[in-house]
Amino acid sequence: MYNAEISGYLLYHKKSGVTSFGALNAVKKTLATDKVGHTGSLDKFASGLLLALVGRALKLAPLFVGCDKQYEGVVKFGEETDTLDPEGAVIAKAPVPSLEALESALPQFRGAIMQEPPVYSAVHVGGRRASALVRKGETVALQKRPVSIYRLEIVSYTPPFAEIRVHCSKGAYIRSLARDIALAVGSRAHLASLNRTRIAGFRLEDAVDENGLSDAIVETVAVASADIEKNMKPTPVSRRSVIHPVDKEMFSLLNMPCRTVNGQTARAMTHGKTLAPLMRGAFDECVDGVFGVFCEEDGVEQFIAFVEKRENMWKYGYVYAGA
Repeated sequence: MYNAEISGYLLYHKKSGVTSFGALNAVKKTLATDKVGHTGSLDKFASGLLLALVGRALKLAPLFVGCDKQYEGVVKFGEETDTLDPEGAVIAKAPVPSLEALESALPQFRGAIMQEPPVYSAVHVGGRRASALVRKGETVALQKRPVSIYRLEIVSYTPPFAEIRVHCSKGAYIRSLARDIALAVGSRAHLASLNRTRIAGFRLEDAVDENGLSDAIVETVAVASADIEKNMKPTPVSRRSVIHPVDKEMFSLLNMPCRTVNGQTARAMTHGKTLAPLMRGAFDECVDGVFGVFCEEDGVEQFIAFVEKRENMWKYGYVYAGA
C-alpha cells in the first residue's frame, strides 16, 4: 500500500450511486491516508469531477470556496420529486412542456437570479442541515439567495427529457434550476441525471476514477521500491501526476495571480513576520484579492503561502512551506 508523505490535489471522477464521502473513502484507502478532503460535494445520484485535497494541501480549502462550476444534466419534465432528483418520491405531476415554451422561459434564469435551495440539501438551518430536519419530519422553509447562471442551454429535447448544459456560480443548485424552469412553464420536473464537468479551470477529462487511481499508485509503489534498492528517497508522487503539486498552474486554474519572492522574504514569511513590509516591491501594483507566493532558489520553485489583500491591508491565508 502506498503511504508516502504526499501533498497536493487530486482530480477524481466520482461515479453515480456513491456519496462524495464514500468516494473519498476509496481515495483514502488507496493512498493509505486519512488526510483527504473535497472542495465541494456532489449529490449521490450525480457523477463527475470531485476535487480532493491531500495532506498539507487540505489547508488550502479556502482557495476553492468561490469556484464556478459547469454541469451537464438531464431534466425529466412532468414529475417533481421531493428530493428533486431520481431518488425521491413523486410529489406532483403536470403536463410536459413544448420546446418553444422552455426556450422562451430560459432567459429569466440566466444572469444574477434569486434561487431557493432544495430542502434536501446541506444548507444549514439553525445550525443543522436542512435535509436532516426534513428527514425527521420537520417543515423547512429556505430563503432565496443570490446566485449567478453564466450559461444555460438546452442541448437536446426528447419529451419528457431535456439535456441541459449549465455554467454557474458557487451556491447554485441545478436541482432547483430544473424545478423552477418547470414551474415557469406550468409543468413540474426533477433532475434525472447530473454530471459535473468543470470546477474553475479544472476539467473532468483530466480526472481519474477509482481504477485509474489504483493503477497509478501501483506504478508509484514500483518506482519507490526501485528507488529504495538504489538507496534513494522513495518517489513521493506518481509518474502520471495523479496527485498534482501545489504550483503556479493550480493558481492559474483558480484564476488567482502569483508572485515570486526572494529567499530572505520567503524565510521571513515562514516565521510569521509582519506581512505588509514583506509585500513591498513585487506586490506594490496588486489590486485586492488572493495571491500565491512562491520562492525560487537554486533553480527550484517552491510554494510558500497564499496571502490576501483587502483595502491595502495584508494578511496571511496559510503558510505552506515548512508546515
